[in-house]
Amino acid sequence: MAGRKATAADLGAYICFEDEAGQGLRPPKGRTWAPRGARPVVTVRGKGSGRVNIAGVVCYRPGHRPHLLYKLLIYHGRKDEPKSFTWSDYRDLIVTVHQQLGTPLIWCWDNLNVHLAAELARFAEANADWLRIYRLPAYAPELNPAEGIWSLMRRSMANFVVTDLTALVRIVKRKLKKIQYRPHLIDGCLAQTGLIIEETTVTT
Repeated sequence: MAGRKATAADLGAYICFEDEAGQGLRPPKGRTWAPRGARPVVTVRGKGSGRVNIAGVVCYRPGHRPHLLYKLLIYHGRKDEPKSFTWSDYRDLIVTVHQQLGTPLIWCWDNLNVHLAAELARFAEANADWLRIYRLPAYAPELNPAEGIWSLMRRSMANFVVTDLTALVRIVKRKLKKIQYRPHLIDGCLAQTGLIIEETTVTT
């Protein structure tokens, strides 16, 4: 990370880590309280191919509050409906983050095929004055603090009950919003990776 930190310091940039997650209508399993000897039962629909896909970005800059931003893609299971994010969805996400933070971006993500799209490479080249894109090492999700966001989200969603995608979207947005307003949780996701983003001091 040393080279990227130097680049970020030179640009006055946020270092942004992007990752994807998804949630269907069947809830993640979790622990809860119940009377001794009585197993709690949560009734769900158990059917439906709908899914909420999430592209999330955690952004860090020394001396500033960390940020979590995200984009949702709702898949209803219909024929010819896109199931995942396209390169243009990622481009729009990068632009949105840049506009909201108002600084250059050091953008870090994995080697997902769509991340390597030629269109995104051309976009990055055309906007090199405020954007640098780096790929994280292959098979190293432990280096991406965005993974910690998904862990927090799923833990808080354990055993939820919804009847349709509209309700699921409300839950996902509510859980992510709670994380957005708790910067110590976002900082904790970075700490779990072992990466350190700190201010550099220039002496003459």
